[in-house]
Amino acid sequence: MKNPLLNISERRKSGIHSGIPSYCTANELAIEAVLEQGKRFDAPILIEGTANQINQFGGYTGMKPSDFRDYVYAIADKVNFDRDKIILGGDHMGPLVWSDLPEAQAMSNSRELVRLCVLAGFRKIHLDTSMKLADDPLNERLSDDVIAERGAILLEECEKAYQELLRTQPNAIRPVYIIGSEVPIPGGSQEEDEGLRVTSPKDFETTLMTYKKKFEEHGISERWQDVIAVVVQPGVEFGDKDIHFYNRQAAKELTSTLRKYPGFVFEGHSTDYQPPEKLREMVADGIAILKVGPALTFALREGLFALSMIESELIPENQRANFIDTLEAVMLANPKNWVKHYHGSDNEKYLARKYSYSDRCRYYFSLPEIKSAIAKLFVNIDSVEVPMGMLRQYMPRQYQRVRDGKLKLKASSLVKDCVVQLCEDYNYAVSINLYS
Repeated sequence: MKNPLLNISERRKSGIHSGIPSYCTANELAIEAVLEQGKRFDAPILIEGTANQINQFGGYTGMKPSDFRDYVYAIADKVNFDRDKIILGGDHMGPLVWSDLPEAQAMSNSRELVRLCVLAGFRKIHLDTSMKLADDPLNERLSDDVIAERGAILLEECEKAYQELLRTQPNAIRPVYIIGSEVPIPGGSQEEDEGLRVTSPKDFETTLMTYKKKFEEHGISERWQDVIAVVVQPGVEFGDKDIHFYNRQAAKELTSTLRKYPGFVFEGHSTDYQPPEKLREMVADGIAILKVGPALTFALREGLFALSMIESELIPENQRANFIDTLEAVMLANPKNWVKHYHGSDNEKYLARKYSYSDRCRYYFSLPEIKSAIAKLFVNIDSVEVPMGMLRQYMPRQYQRVRDGKLKLKASSLVKDCVVQLCEDYNYAVSINLYS
């Protein structure tokens, strides 16, 4: 059976507008929302985990690649979504979390990571070897040759793992690969980008040619057909306070060059918070794989805050979950996931912990105190009758759907619908129904 991601470039060769969102999250409610809305389409859903989320040592989620697979599949079973329509992806797979180690050790860890991803059934692997390692020269740019050499080594390991997988699963689908040396860091930039530079056509073509040469040197030229996309910087990014919106004129020279390589598309990272019209322009211009991560949990947080405000009006003070205050207290007690990202006065950092586009609060959603607060919030909201006028005040989009009989006035449904609204922007951008 062919990897369904190969359909994207094939359709585009025929002049059909085609792409796919890549939902990069480990949040249970967000994944539920993504899969529930996906049931409306006869189309695959791409869900990815990054190397810092999931790896052989557990990552910050505590999950290995096989754990992440089982976790996503369990959610799919809960919402009655067909497992076979899920494409699992590994994002930034390489030495991202081991860049402080010498090359030999960092690459050994990286080889094991991609091996476990393939054995776990991941069908899309982003080979990211763009970061310097401990014994790389400090004052020199990491060359395309070194990046591609390390990428080819990891692809070889993937292919060995795939052959191993076939021995127990003869119908296992071969993974496809994403390459690219101009890779934004996971979760958006840490600083405000003053002069965001669109990848030059020369750099894009150099990446392609260097990787192709390395494949030849490693004797894996036949696997070049499995490389479907290159990560580039099309001028799209977000930080703590700002968003760089897509400017197709600024990216025109780059996207026009893609026409010379009809078997490839671009993968766009950090597409979070782009308007739907901009997302659709990106897909039309060849940026056909749209990665989104923090915006999913940002939308989820918006919904939880809205319910918390409703709770403050309807539930006696001594019975409230106080989700907003609980989240703030937990983040202050455990600052490691935000302290390097949020700057300024105490008030500026206070506001950033709640409302920053970087959405560092997402790292706390799996903690017992936060999960308990969410569960109590849901119970409280579901135990009372929420006046429709109040729902309209705090959740106007969900109010319209409840009013029209399209959404249940249930706490979890209201919050997940905030994520669904974001998914609809991506559905519009990629014309997801064309997969049927």
